[in-house]
Amino acid sequence: VQLQASGGGLVQAGDSLRLSCAVSGGTFSSYSVGWFRQAPGKEREFVSAISRSGGSTDFADSVKGRFTISRDNAKNMVYLQMNSLTPEDTAVYYCAAVRRDYWQDYVVNMDFKYDFWGNGTLVTVSS
Repeated sequence: VQLQASGGGLVQAGDSLRLSCAVSGGTFSSYSVGWFRQAPGKEREFVSAISRSGGSTDFADSVKGRFTISRDNAKNMVYLQMNSLTPEDTAVYYCAAVRRDYWQDYVVNMDFKYDFWGNGTLVTVSS
């Protein structure tokens, strides 16, 4: 399974960005997908996740109310819509996937549980 994250860039505080994660090489609807980020000098942290069906989502407290996650199983894509960005959101954002059986339709928010990782996309928010 390969993942390709895109959509990062340089924005100002208060702006919005939409990150995309393209997933290929597997049955996309069988995978839970998550977004993580790593800021300079900090450990990687959970941002958001979505279950294989899209019926369940989860967000880090720091982004709740500002970020939304969605998936399009027909296009093998996951999106992270980021609104009201702040400089604290500056980081490299990674998407990750883990295969789940049909009865495991829940989110996964721990990075060590993910098997496949994409490249990162840099988000820089200026004040």
